[in-house]
Parts: sequence; structure tokens; C-alpha cells
Amino acid sequence: MKYISTRGQVSPIGFIDAILMGLADDGGLLVPQHIPQVSEATLQKWQELSYPELALEIFSLYVNDEIPRADLKKLVDDSYATFRDEAVTPVRKLDDSRYILELFHGPTFAFKDVALQFLGNLYSYVSAKTNSVIHILGATSGDTGASAIEGVRGKEGIRICILHPHQKVSKVQELQMTTINDANVLNLAVEGTFDDCQRIIKDLFADVDFKVKYHLRAINSINIARILAQTVYYFYAYFQLAKQGHSGKVSFSVPTGNFGDIFAGYLAKKMGLSVDKLVLATNENNILARFVSEGVYEPGAFRGTHSPSMDIQVASNFERYLFYLYGEDPQTVTQLMAQFKADSRIVVTGDALKQVQADFAAYSVGNEECLDTISEYYQKYGYLLDPHTACGAAASDKLAAEGETAIVLSTAHPAKFDEAIRLRSISQTYPEQIQQLFDKPQFVTVVGGTNEEIKNRLVSFF
Repeated sequence: MKYISTRGQVSPIGFIDAILMGLADDGGLLVPQHIPQVSEATLQKWQELSYPELALEIFSLYVNDEIPRADLKKLVDDSYATFRDEAVTPVRKLDDSRYILELFHGPTFAFKDVALQFLGNLYSYVSAKTNSVIHILGATSGDTGASAIEGVRGKEGIRICILHPHQKVSKVQELQMTTINDANVLNLAVEGTFDDCQRIIKDLFADVDFKVKYHLRAINSINIARILAQTVYYFYAYFQLAKQGHSGKVSFSVPTGNFGDIFAGYLAKKMGLSVDKLVLATNENNILARFVSEGVYEPGAFRGTHSPSMDIQVASNFERYLFYLYGEDPQTVTQLMAQFKADSRIVVTGDALKQVQADFAAYSVGNEECLDTISEYYQKYGYLLDPHTACGAAASDKLAAEGETAIVLSTAHPAKFDEAIRLRSISQTYPEQIQQLFDKPQFVTVVGGTNEEIKNRLVSFF
């Protein structure tokens, strides 16, 4: 398996080079040169596998023996041994058609752990095998930062710097990042929004000389390993329902900000998984929902919401979808992204828009609707949703056909967003690991939102 850029100006490279490159050197995003097709017979065999066993089989399709199978198995086993549930990503049944896929049983109580525990171990493995320096630079709207830090803290040969928007993440998310006092960890709170953080990251990775000189590696979902790791739980969720007697297609409703999680579902479907609808759930920062309904991709006014990890206007994985939407034509993608850089707007019409609407259903969830959904599910099912999962549940309920089987991806433990949940007079008990955070000192530097200031901090740290 080789990897190519969505903009076509990078020669095909192997898996390890792809994860080290992160953002493609031509400014595009890396994708597999071809998408492996999984037969019905293979799907039947995979149904009996544990989560780590399934992850090993799927990763093997993309790693192409660059990592010996025994080594890859150890990476996978070590990564998912840190999860609190034996199933890693269990599916909870609420009624005959509603299911919740719990992705928050990792060390930081967020779905990002599924990919970042693996990527952290993978970086450590590559560093040891190749004697290379790994300097990780990432931006977070809340959960990626804590998961990334947890994945690499204290590891030999690795340093990590995470940018987060100052005072625009939940208190627990902030504490999970900033109470880490390891020498290889730097937390920078940027005065601005997540989109500002993400722009700085992309600009610094696009500066190829700076990227090479300081050995910058990506931890955000611009890194293709993140996407590949997230495809696994779509297959695993489907197999869990199949074991309960369900047959036929299943819809997935995905709380969406950066388009990485739902793109992983899109990739799983293209591999051969029997997916009905991919429901794209946004909050009031609804650029992606507007794109699906109108064909216009254009940032609007930023809105702070109860689901801050989705407070994103420019989705970093959107370019990967454009690549497939336009028949894997890098020239068209390059033109569209140049147009977006110039005009902050992409317009899709005609057959392309029809394809978008065939690939996704979409719904934008308002702030009050999000809270209403938390209350409704708590009263009706005795199940407490975090506000991001509530957006996914609201979108699923709005768009599901009668009797349609739908799985809502639960992206975080509700304890991470108690500020929102308390607004509906619902009390919860914090898990002990989260409760302990409130007594720890914080280690964070507040910085302005300029590339130059961040560069100077990085030069000093790295």
C-alpha cells in the first residue's frame, strides 16, 4: 500500500513515511493509493474477532508489512489494553432501533483515545526503530490534546506541543491537558478560536523547511493513521449488532466538527461495510450541514456552544472527501482549495451535489435542542449523554426513517461536560480519575494567535 496526496504533487510513499509526513508536503492530505475491498466472506470471519484482533486485520491492509505482523500486534494490544471496557468500544441498546456506540472508555474518556493510543505507540515504535526525532505539534478543540498527551507523555525520543483555544474548552478538558507536568509536554493556550489554532498548525506544517528542520509530526486527524484507526469501530459496532441477530444495513449518526470521524465511516463504507446512512450532526457551527443541504462550503460567524469540541468552521478532513467526490482528481481538488483560500468559499452543484446528498444526511442541532435531547434521553432511557453525543442523537432522531436501525457515536463521557449537563438540573458523579484533576496544579502558557509567536515557543521547546 502506498499513499498519495489529494493535490497530486507528492510521489507515492509507504505507511511509515506517510504517518511521519502528516500533512502532505504539497499542502494536501495523504490518502491510500487504493481502498482495500473487503469481501462478504471476510466480513463474516471478522465478525468473530475481538476489538484488538479486528484492528490488527484492518491495519494490516494498510501497513503492507512495513511493520512485521508480530510487532503490529503488540502495538495494537498495548494500545487497547489501556481501555476500561473489555469490548473497547461497546454498543449499548436503548430500544429496538436506537443504539449508542460508546467510544469513551480510554484513558481520557474521549473517542480520540481510540486512535491516539495507537498513534502514540506507533510514533514511539518508529522513533526507536529508525532512531528518528519525533516532535509532535497538534491543535485541539478539547479532546485531541488530552488524548495525544496521554498517548506519548514520558516516551523516549518524543516531545509534544498542543495548542488549545484559551477558555474555549470545558474545565475537565483543560485540566486533563494542563495538569501534566512532564518535561516532554508543552501546553499553549491560544487567544482565539480552535480555527485559529488549526490554521497555525497547517501553516507551520506547510512551511516545509521549518517542518523538516524541527522534525514536526502531526497528531491531528490530518494524519492518515488517525482515520485508519477510527474505521475499526464502525466495523466492530456493525458486528456487535449482527451477533444480536440484526441483518441488513445500519445507519451511523456522527457528531462532527473536523470531518475526521465521519470520513472514517465513509472509508469503512467504501471498503465494503453495509452502511445505510451516514448522518452528519453539527451544532450551531453548521458549515458542514449547510454544505450537504446547499452545496456551499463557507464559514459563518463563530458560535460558542454547549458542545465546544464541535465549535469548528473549517474542517481539516474535508479535502479528503473532495478528492473522492471528484473521482480522485488532484487537479480539481487543488483548484477548489486554492479557490477556498482566496474566497473562503467552495460551491458544489449538479451531479456532484447529488452525490454529496447520497453520501450523507445532515442536521444542525441548536443549543437548546442539544440540552433538550440530554433531558429526553435521561428521562426516557435513564442514559446520560454528553452534549456532543446529544447532537448525534438529535440528528438521528430527526432524520431516521420509521424502524431504521441507527447507531449514535458517543464521543465523550458526560463527566467531561458537566457545565452543560447541570443546566438541566442533572447531577452526576465524576469518575475518580476526573475528580482527582481538580486538586492538581496547572502547567500552561497563554499566547497570542500569531504564527511567529508560536514558532518562537516551538524553537525554544524543541
